[in-house]
Amino acid sequence: MTNSKHIAGLVGPTLIAMTISESAFIQPHLYDTQIAPVVYLSGTLLFVAGLAIVRAHNRWMGDWTVLVTLIGWFAIFGGLFRMFATKLYQQGAQNTTALLVLELILLAVGIFLTFKAYVSIKS
Repeated sequence: MTNSKHIAGLVGPTLIAMTISESAFIQPHLYDTQIAPVVYLSGTLLFVAGLAIVRAHNRWMGDWTVLVTLIGWFAIFGGLFRMFATKLYQQGAQNTTALLVLELILLAVGIFLTFKAYVSIKS
């Protein structure tokens, strides 16, 4: 559980900061001009981050900690998608409705993980 809280304490606030700063309300033209090398680089970084999470936390328990493992696996697959299907990713990023839904989901996950990592509830 301690390892889960440490990783959630990093991933949660990161997801919150990223989703808020990338939102169309803050930076409406952020995804207008994406160049392939930057998409590829972000995919590589996402892949490495996901691999690090899975190597440190590949647990399939029946509680909230499975979310940490799932985030690691989603990061691996998302990174590979950006690396191998850069053009397809660039086309998908033009769908603002899908991006908004994804950002809201990631924001909720970030808030949940941050809560689990930093708030201790005595039972």
